[in-house]
Order: sequence, then C-alpha cells, then structure tokens
Amino acid sequence: MAEDPGGGVRCRVEDGIATLVLDRPDKRNAVMPPDWRAFEDHLDAGAADPAVKAFVVTGAGDTFCSGGDLKTMGERLAHGTVRRSRELLRMSRAIQRFRETPKPIVAAINGPAIGAGCVIALACDLRVATASAKFSVPFLRVGLQPDFGGAYFLPRTLGTARSFELLWTGDSFGADEAREMGLVNRVFPDATFAEDTAALVRRIARQPAGALAMSKLTVYRGSEQTLRELLDLEALAQALLSKSEDAAEGVRAFVEKRKPDFRGE
Repeated sequence: MAEDPGGGVRCRVEDGIATLVLDRPDKRNAVMPPDWRAFEDHLDAGAADPAVKAFVVTGAGDTFCSGGDLKTMGERLAHGTVRRSRELLRMSRAIQRFRETPKPIVAAINGPAIGAGCVIALACDLRVATASAKFSVPFLRVGLQPDFGGAYFLPRTLGTARSFELLWTGDSFGADEAREMGLVNRVFPDATFAEDTAALVRRIARQPAGALAMSKLTVYRGSEQTLRELLDLEALAQALLSKSEDAAEGVRAFVEKRKPDFRGE
C-alpha cells in the first residue's frame, strides 16, 4: 500500500500502520463529498494489504475535522430531496466501511472534532485525544440533524439523555470531559501526543491479526444480537482461530514463559 501524497484524505504507511490524514488545514480539515469515497478506498486497500496491521485517522495541522464544509453546503442543500438522500447514502457507505474493516482503526484527535468530525471519530474503534482537543455536535445550529451515523453512535456511546443534551445545546466540551463521558479512551499531553498515540497503536498492531479481526466482529455484533446469536458466532470464531498458527504460538509462549511471536497466520 503506497503513500498517497495528495487529495483531501492523504494516506501514509509506516511500520505496519496506515495513517489516514484529512488534509485541508486551510479549511480546518472540513470534510468534502469526495473524501468519503477516499476513506473507503484507503480502508479497502489497507484491509487487503497484509503489511498493514492497523489504521490511524487524524487531521493535518492542529484540527481533527471541523465537520462538513458549510461554505459549499448551500449548493448541496438546493438539490431535490431524492437526489440529496441518494448523495448522503452514497457518502455514508464510508462509515459502514469503518465498522466492516477487519483491522483496528484508532482516531487520533489532534484538535477540534466538530459535527461530522466528531462522528468520524465515533466511527473508529478507539479514540485518543490531545489534551487541548474540543468536541461538539452543533448540527441543529444550522437547522440540520446528525447524519453519517451520528444518531447511531452518540446514544450507544453516551446514552440517550446525554446525546440529546449535546445535540440540542450544541455545547462544546474538552478532552477530559470527553474521556469522563466515554467518548474518548485516553487523553495524552499535547507535547507527546504523536509519540503516545504511536506507542498505543503499535502495541495493538502486535496482537494476532486473526484474533483482532474476530474480536472486532464479535464485539460489534454483540451490541446488536441476542445472547444466543452471539454465542453461536463466538463459538464459530473461536473454533476458526483455534486452528491458526498464532493461537498455537500464543499457547506455546505462555507455557514457555516468553513473549509470543505472532505472524498473522
């Protein structure tokens, strides 16, 4: 998977980590319609590349993502209802891809995550934020409601009442409050944010690829299935992993009291 030097979403791969960067710092990394397709393409390419073990999603400069580009929104709002609905459905396929990609995706929230930017972060599997990051979901302030899965992720992450509070007030909040409410997993100091994030992602990427993929599948399915359905899925996933070389190596390493050498097999 080669580096993509241009476009609204830039991709670079280093040490098995594919970093997807929203790269419009002059627009505070406002997300544009083509960027959703770019997310899809980069995630598909990385998922198919055995050298890629995990993804990081972040923003260029000092902003994660300021949401949709409101300066160009007027033209899109003028489209008919059917056309506008189809456009949104097409773009929102990228959000489904975040969940379907079998490799871990970590949002590295390096600054403000506003509106759709906050939703992109919620679509990732884990979220880490720099201490100075700010969050808000001010869709109602411009007469709109959350899209791209916002109404799915927010209540599942924060609960219904807190989601309504944030949506209906549009209030912003900082990284520490985001951690307290469960929106982000960890907050790192600004000065060491890049290094701390990289260390965490490398630690995750060292886990066996098959077990990472299966655990992502079963945890997400578990939030939507009955216990009986999930037990069936877990049993099948575990049986498949039990035949992998990584599982055999993990057991050997435990017995021999050494670190396992996982090969993704």
